[in-house]
Parts: sequence; structure tokens; C-alpha cells
Amino acid sequence: MNLINLTNLKNMKNWLILILFTGIIVASSCSHKKPDSFKIVGIPEELAWYNSPEKWVYDQNNLNITAGKLTDLFIDPDGTFKAVNSPFAVFQPADSFLLSCKVRVNFKSDYDAGVLIIYGQENQWAKLCFEFSPQHKPMVVSVVTNGISDDCNHVFIDTNIVYLRVAGLGENIFSFHYSVDGNYWNMVRYFTLKDAKKVDVGFSSQSPTGEGCTAVFSEINYKEKYLANIRSGE
Repeated sequence: MNLINLTNLKNMKNWLILILFTGIIVASSCSHKKPDSFKIVGIPEELAWYNSPEKWVYDQNNLNITAGKLTDLFIDPDGTFKAVNSPFAVFQPADSFLLSCKVRVNFKSDYDAGVLIIYGQENQWAKLCFEFSPQHKPMVVSVVTNGISDDCNHVFIDTNIVYLRVAGLGENIFSFHYSVDGNYWNMVRYFTLKDAKKVDVGFSSQSPTGEGCTAVFSEINYKEKYLANIRSGE
């Protein structure tokens, strides 16, 4: 074999190594997104899973998600804690949209929750939670993460059922609302995910301190619509 052929062979080997290495990086960076997807009536896009739920079922327009033990999505501001293992099923919405649903949660442990989530990337997301407080009362809670998470408690709810809504306002601006009857909406949060290149939105369950949590999402409604008044919710 002459010198030219040896050089070509080395070049080919280098390219193969580079391609293989690149493929490993891409596969690793996407490994937390699960390939199985499903449809929900009224939502135009398929939903895909990030992180695997303990179990889930979509039946008769109800989505049931059971999170496993010690599952959460939170980056503590003091830098001592980071968890990104709660299961969530999401789709890519229009720039302006409304996604609402009724949420029923089988509360057992502190911070068990049913969640509407906006997900940009691992350190860029927001969630609107129907959560079990340390006082053992259901509560509306929100978390916005731009690199690190904040944590804001809002209002106690008398039952284990509430309505939650996410509004997309374009240019990575969003608002959260809750309702006790599905008609009159109260503003929870108005915020931005400033560096997200694109966002997905969908449904999650979590059990940060417990053995698992089941959340049931029903009356799911999605509209490609701009919310004209975030304060009144109309």
C-alpha cells in the first residue's frame, strides 16, 4: 500500500471517529426525551415524554400521570439541590395559545402535585402546580426557572380539584391562571423565559418527598388564541 492510500485511510478513520463521537453527544443530549408519543383530542400536535412516568394512561379524554418517588423539577437558588426527573408529556404550541384543564390530584406527601409545564431546555422552564403544602392543604404554586428556580405559593384550595391554565403571549412571554369553576380565571403569574429558543407545553406529575403521585387531567382545552387581558383572565 502506497503513502497516498495510507493517508486516505487515516483521514477516513478520523472522519469515522468524528462522526461516531458526534452521534454519541447528540444521543446523550436527547436521551431524556422518550420516543413514545400520543395524541390528545383537541391538541393538533402529538405529545412526547420527557422522563418516564411510573405509569400513564389516556382514556375517555382523561390523562392520568403517575410520577415515581422523589421526582421533581427544581433548581434551588442556593445551589444545593437540582432535580430534573419528574415525568412530563409536552407538545410545541403556537406562539399565542391557551391551554387549560381540570386537575385532580391524589395527595399523599408534601409537594405532591399535578402540573402544567412550559419547557424550553434543562435550565429554562416554568410550571404551574396544584400542590400539597407542608400544612397538608392543596395549594396553587408556581415556579419559574431562568437558570435557577424561584418558588411562589399563591392560594389554598378547599378540595383536591382545581382548574389550571397557561397562556402563551408570543416572544417567550407567558401567564399562569387558576380557576375553581373553569369559568372565572385568577392571574397567578406573568413572566418570560428569556433565552428559550423554542418551548413545549404540557402535563406533569411530581412527588418530591413521597413514594409517588397520580394526577388526572380532564376537560383539556387548547386554543390558538391571544389572551387580551392577563389581569382579568379574559
